[in-house]
Amino acid sequence: MKLVRFLDNQVVRFGKLEDGTIVELNDPDPDWSIRQLFETGRQFEVDAVKLLAPCLPSKVICLGLNYRSHAEEMNHDLPKKPIIFLKPSTSVIGTGEPIICPPQSKRVDYEAELGVVIGRRTYRVRAEEALDYVIGYTCANDVTARDKQPKEGQWTYAKSFDTFCPLGPVIETGIEDPESLIVRGYLNGKLVQEAPTADHYFKVAAIIEFVSGCMTLLPGDVILTGTPSGIGLLSLGDRFAVAIDGIGVLENTVTSMD
Repeated sequence: MKLVRFLDNQVVRFGKLEDGTIVELNDPDPDWSIRQLFETGRQFEVDAVKLLAPCLPSKVICLGLNYRSHAEEMNHDLPKKPIIFLKPSTSVIGTGEPIICPPQSKRVDYEAELGVVIGRRTYRVRAEEALDYVIGYTCANDVTARDKQPKEGQWTYAKSFDTFCPLGPVIETGIEDPESLIVRGYLNGKLVQEAPTADHYFKVAAIIEFVSGCMTLLPGDVILTGTPSGIGLLSLGDRFAVAIDGIGVLENTVTSMD
């Protein structure tokens, strides 16, 4: 099932996407149990509404250097434990919304990633049961003000500007193995990033165990699982797309605050 949030006549609604049609569902807040979702009887053509970010996370937890190829291009050693940082909820946007380059930065980069969407309250779970707490997966772009990311740390500042966390276009609930996907990034239609999630240095289940060991994850929270090599500069007017087979294509254009 492909879950979406969308705007219809200034009203935010929730639904499932089926062959270009959105079947409206009841609002899942605060329990995202699929068993408790039901159809309202209303349907909408996807081209007639505005797709929003598919969830409203209280926090976005991100993993750094989770692909060997990316660690090499950044001249970092692979970490012994997951490196995590946070993006605020205010950084989240949906597909089609602009990425806004802030005046503080002269170098804004794209990073195509798989996003893991938490489905129920999660705290101190073991890796063996961790995927049971996931409602589904989405495409993500960990946009980064690279010149504000010093090598010694402080990654959160560089990654937390408004619009720096595009998510979407859907949450796909039917993926059984998150390590069997391919993440691709396209800059103005040109393939610039491509890697299987099987190359994750830390697997999704292990990441959830690690993160939930120090913080409670709430329904709708998102974990970004790291980007492969091929990161690069975003310029004004660029279009960047994250494509993951079975999920969809997240695409955003780049503009400026000035």
